[in-house]
Amino acid sequence: MREKFQKSSLVALGAVLGVMLSLNFSAIADKDTKNQLPLDELRAFAEVFGKIKSDYVDPVEDKKLLSEAISGMLTGLDPHSAYMDADAFKELQDSTQGAFGGLGIEVGMEDGLVKVVSPIEDTPAFKAGLKSGDLIMKLDDTLVKGLTLNEAVKKMRGVPDTPIVLTVLRKGEIKPLTFTLVRAIIKVQSVKSKLTEPGYGYIRITQFQERTVEDLAKALKTMHDENNSPYKGFVLDLRNNPGGLLDAAVGVSAAFLPKNDLVVYTEGRTADAKRRLLAVPKEYNRESKDPLASLPEDIKTMPMVVLVNGGSASASEIVSGALQDHGRAVILGTQTFGKGSVQTILPMNNGAGIKLTTARYFTPNGRSIQAKGIVPDIIVEDPADQGFGLREADLSRHLVNPKEAETAEDKTPINKSTAPEKETQKAERQVPFEPATKSDYQFTQAMNLLKGLQILHKK
Repeated sequence: MREKFQKSSLVALGAVLGVMLSLNFSAIADKDTKNQLPLDELRAFAEVFGKIKSDYVDPVEDKKLLSEAISGMLTGLDPHSAYMDADAFKELQDSTQGAFGGLGIEVGMEDGLVKVVSPIEDTPAFKAGLKSGDLIMKLDDTLVKGLTLNEAVKKMRGVPDTPIVLTVLRKGEIKPLTFTLVRAIIKVQSVKSKLTEPGYGYIRITQFQERTVEDLAKALKTMHDENNSPYKGFVLDLRNNPGGLLDAAVGVSAAFLPKNDLVVYTEGRTADAKRRLLAVPKEYNRESKDPLASLPEDIKTMPMVVLVNGGSASASEIVSGALQDHGRAVILGTQTFGKGSVQTILPMNNGAGIKLTTARYFTPNGRSIQAKGIVPDIIVEDPADQGFGLREADLSRHLVNPKEAETAEDKTPINKSTAPEKETQKAERQVPFEPATKSDYQFTQAMNLLKGLQILHKK
């Protein structure tokens, strides 16, 4: 048996080294490892591998063990790095193009339960009433405890028109809640717009996708053409927007900022991870013609309010942070999620892929959003929001903010010429959430503010 175990250990050690090479892991070139592989840890891995192969109650394929080891290696880094098998990798690519199958929930994992970061608008999850911060403890009859995030996501995805029952823990509820959802092909409409009243426009971005910049330009031009009176201002709604593509966030910011303004910069260990992204077409344009080129000039100067909340994450925070730092818009709502890291999608030779955190991003004024979020210029709570208030800082293994020592005042400068002093408002009455209606308390406060800014803008 000892001889058999030693042979298994040697085979496993070779497999581990092969996996490391396939992931372009170059420990010899990394100064932090002092030119040495961690041999003791690799021997321990090989020993565990051998024990599982020889003693586990059921036989386990080498492929499964190594796949789980890779998955654990990535998920142990931070909440956003992950290994995706071929199916999951394809689903991720589909989701950035605006169509994928499932329930429509942006999720993470905490203490063995699936946490809802944000339900995506107009999806089964959104219509059923799932909220940011909900904890999913059971999928049909399967307990989430013991599943990886990828396994839980696979169970939520499935054939369209098939039902699934989610058992959910929610703050303020004594007993778990159950939701019966019907799976669907999720086709997310990235940009929605309307004239809320003469002279005032409303743009809602639900997710940053490949066509978001083009769709935004069309929406802005359509509203501008339909308006029968001088344009007075508009509201940009980024609430419950979980993020998406970085170049789409740059393009949305560029629609409202002067050309060449800094939108965001990133810092990481590799040369590719150190970037300064400006409001110029090459940073966001995927077409031969710049979709923002024909926008009316007053789009960049008219009064503007941006709505955010705890479900506004990543790309949403890039946009709101850039507009806040440049004094271009007043940010109104509640503190955002605080995801200030950049994930790079790296395809593998076997058809799978890894999502690896490669950089932190910073607003034009050098603020790191990581585990902090964007603090609005005016805090207005949503009386209908009874979620947990989940944020990046609540997730285990989250990246630390490199500027922890800064004061709150340093983090959130207010442009005195365009934004009023910070204040806190809260409605006494709870109302259902319908974006851009009279029952949407945050929106009505944004419109009141916008009308006041329009008077100042005239002067």
